[in-house]
Amino acid sequence: MVCTTCDICGGEYHWNWVDAFDKFGFDDGDGQIETPMVVWALEEAGYNVESTDWGLHNNVIISIKKDSVELIPYDNPEYRFGYSDPHDYFPEYLVNLLDEAFPPVF
Repeated sequence: MVCTTCDICGGEYHWNWVDAFDKFGFDDGDGQIETPMVVWALEEAGYNVESTDWGLHNNVIISIKKDSVELIPYDNPEYRFGYSDPHDYFPEYLVNLLDEAFPPVF
């Protein structure tokens, strides 16, 4: 998990980039939502990214495009947006980029 500073208490806040794609990520939206950091990292790498609030739950990334090609695998019948683990469905280079941008801290 990535470790950043909690906006409320100033302490350590641990999170994972996968939360930005999970309906129940960031403690079901009750935690500190870091989706904008994930969006920023992807945009810095040249991707066009869109995110939105998912009801009372999380803020999630709904689109990642490069050269007008959508990288979220909506066309894969086994992929369930907001529920499937991105490690299992995103292109390996995209997972590697996010793992490098947000390395786990133990």
